[in-house]
Amino acid sequence: MTALTLGLIAALCWGFHDICVRFVSQSVPLLASLLVVLFVGLLFHLGLMVALDGFRPLPGPALGLSVISGGFFLMASLGLYGAFQRGPVRLVAPIIASFPILSVGWAAVTGTPVHPLQWLAVLAIVVGVSVVAALARDDAGVDPPKARTIAYATIAALGFAGTFAFGQWAAVLSSDLPVTLVTRLVAITLLLALMAWQGLPFWPGARAIPVLTLMGVADGVALYCVFSAGELPNPQYAAVAASTFGLLTIVLAWAILREPMRIIQWIGCALAFGGIGYLAL
Repeated sequence: MTALTLGLIAALCWGFHDICVRFVSQSVPLLASLLVVLFVGLLFHLGLMVALDGFRPLPGPALGLSVISGGFFLMASLGLYGAFQRGPVRLVAPIIASFPILSVGWAAVTGTPVHPLQWLAVLAIVVGVSVVAALARDDAGVDPPKARTIAYATIAALGFAGTFAFGQWAAVLSSDLPVTLVTRLVAITLLLALMAWQGLPFWPGARAIPVLTLMGVADGVALYCVFSAGELPNPQYAAVAASTFGLLTIVLAWAILREPMRIIQWIGCALAFGGIGYLAL
């Protein structure tokens, strides 16, 4: 399986996850929801490690990189949940979807050659996602002040870029399964400390648990896919393909929630997947 394919699987999982975030965050304590999602993702990952006999000791450098990745993962999650809670999707998704530029830029800085046409393909993906998201309708009708929403979305984009860069780097030095485990444990520990310091509730309510459980499994699959790409050629393409989650969120909303899609949005879809197709060559 290629890094690009793993990234597309991650995008589908995060697209479903983000549809749920958009609605759950309106009625359930935000950080309590995130805590359940991260914990379910941890349980899913532990089950995966047991099934695949994936428990391996991490060497010092890989452990350090995994810890840094965990901090970035919490940063990304907090930014994403905060941004989607405020909305609208048409503003939030393009900003978060810009993180592949940072991921590919990091690959270039660390010595991976990136052809100009590959940069063009990355740009096509980002533009395609942005077109789809920018024209998405927001049912609320009234948008909150944009400055804080943009800040949250930017934090999420930086967080995802850092998560994938350090996580994949650690996976190259060791193994993706223990790296992902440490990343999740660090994110959960930091989140618990933050919630305790703020005096926030830890329980989101029984009615939200089924949806949050599905979100946690989807998040677990997605993060594992992107990290496991670290051992494959062109691992940065997993992050590029995963960035289409914003596009898939809106397409899934069209398919499941019957939200309308305009012709120009379908053109944006074609542009994004054309860029992915080029990277797959």
